[in-house]
Amino acid sequence: MKLADDIWIFDGEPVPFLGLPYSTRMTVVRLSSGDLWVHSPIKLSASIMAQVDSLGGVKYLIAPNQLHHLFLPEWMAAYPDAEVYGTDGVMKKRSDLSFHAPLNNSQRYAWDSDIEHELFTGSPLMEECVFYHKGSGTLIVTDLVENFSGNEFNGCQRVVAKGAGILAPNGKTPLDWRLSFIFGKAKARKHLNKVLSWNPQRLVMAHGEIVSEETDRFLQRSFKWLL
Repeated sequence: MKLADDIWIFDGEPVPFLGLPYSTRMTVVRLSSGDLWVHSPIKLSASIMAQVDSLGGVKYLIAPNQLHHLFLPEWMAAYPDAEVYGTDGVMKKRSDLSFHAPLNNSQRYAWDSDIEHELFTGSPLMEECVFYHKGSGTLIVTDLVENFSGNEFNGCQRVVAKGAGILAPNGKTPLDWRLSFIFGKAKARKHLNKVLSWNPQRLVMAHGEIVSEETDRFLQRSFKWLL
């Protein structure tokens, strides 16, 4: 689905995680160079490959945290010339894969003129690199915010999801991850302030409903636990 000029999302098959069927979503940005930047690749199929190829040439594959790596190998096989980037956590977890460079470094990336990024740290459990597509005003996250509709779950699963705080319209960082920031909130607030300074008009996450209205209010409410 096209979100705006030069940005698309692709929804994939759900994967089981912590007893819940987690929906999967990939975001594709066509950079000003014409190259494609693929965030959190989903399961690859002939149909998805054809759709992606119609948009341009895949140049960058992004694994934004240590949980979003399942389908990297098949994308790397299909696009052997693509450069692969991941956080230190995912690079350590997937030492069997060859990464071009980490997302943790303070360096310039080829996509900087189109996409800004911030490494969200403060938790010993996980860190996540979040991105902002300047042309469309879109904030792109994976697990930092989850906003499930609830239709994905049965009755018991919805109770669990609500308890974790990940049901729309009140989605937020999952409870276990929120709790892990007990000693890192000051660091995390600095990252959040950077994200809010982008003033995103749209929020796309890997799991859940896209936010495209009053996005600033949604983010303030979603991160109230951190402020």
